[in-house]
Amino acid sequence: MTDGTPSPEPLAADPASGTDTGEILADATVPADKGGRPLWARLDSPFGVGFLLTLGGLAAILLGIALTNIATVIIYIALAMFASLGLDPVLKWFERHHVKRVWAIVIVFFIFGVLAVGLLWLVVPTLIDQLGEFFSGIPATITNFESSDFYHWLEGFFGEGLTTLINDIQSFLTNPSNIAAISGGILKVGAGIATALSGGLIIIVLTLYFVASLPAIKESMVQFAPARNRPKVRDMTNQITDSIGGYLMGMVILAFFNSIVAFLLHLFLGLPFPLLMGVLAFCITIIPLVGPVLYWITASILALFTSPVAALIFAICYLIYIQIEAYVITPRVMSKAISIPGSLVVIGALIGGTLLGLLGALIGVPVTASILLIIKQVFLPKQDAKI
Repeated sequence: MTDGTPSPEPLAADPASGTDTGEILADATVPADKGGRPLWARLDSPFGVGFLLTLGGLAAILLGIALTNIATVIIYIALAMFASLGLDPVLKWFERHHVKRVWAIVIVFFIFGVLAVGLLWLVVPTLIDQLGEFFSGIPATITNFESSDFYHWLEGFFGEGLTTLINDIQSFLTNPSNIAAISGGILKVGAGIATALSGGLIIIVLTLYFVASLPAIKESMVQFAPARNRPKVRDMTNQITDSIGGYLMGMVILAFFNSIVAFLLHLFLGLPFPLLMGVLAFCITIIPLVGPVLYWITASILALFTSPVAALIFAICYLIYIQIEAYVITPRVMSKAISIPGSLVVIGALIGGTLLGLLGALIGVPVTASILLIIKQVFLPKQDAKI
């Protein structure tokens, strides 16, 4: 005031004292939706809750339908990505020898193009002829098998039902209508071949793009991690991609060795269709771990129809090669791939094969190895840090 008397301090409202201000502040913290409960927990508006849940269910169903419709495209993308990862070690080898990545890509694709044209020019006509000979020679093969001592031993063991079974198999395989029924008809076979050719072209184009932009793709994925974790994420990404690339390239090399061994054994033992069996060996043995065993059983059984002695020699020789491959060739070829327990290899291959067939069996093992690497370098250190 003007007379020197100090002016009184303004009164401060205490939220805890009185009811007006405290109630106003308390009410301001309560959401307006009746008791602070979310909408999905309110029983007084069942229509709204049901409507939102129905919309969520419909969205999930539509998403599932969309994923089902583009499943083929997703498989193409996965194949192209794994092919690019398999070619990446070769490109890095060229880069270590002072060849730019662009020219390395040109060289690698040119070499593969020449090999593909050579296979189409030399192998495919012979392969088609051997397929025709295989189906046309089924009656003679079965007749020779029925006159062998091994067949008589089986007949004495199983009885006359074996002859009936062999005759039924022969009549089924030699009937063109049954073959057409199995394959779905000529039109369906033609459509399948056209789809396979177009799919192969799409995979080649996607592989070319992925190979050219693989470093940029990996760096873009690293950017999603926090800045403080990017060096570790970048290192893990390089480890995973390098191990997958080395693994896939190693599987192709091992399958190629298996096909060469199978071709030479069939050729030297006088077994029929050596080229066809070599191609079949490549397709089967590219399946990790169980592929060589599956081919060994299949080829040995097929060789029994020609000569039991040759089949026995083939089975012994190929079994010896499987052991050499497991203990000598595979450790050298797979030296840069992630080593995982054999049980996880089988589990990964079985799960992948069940879900995606041959593609799943091929990529199941590197995916399992990648998950194992993430567990070892991310999850386990966090658990060890908790004391």
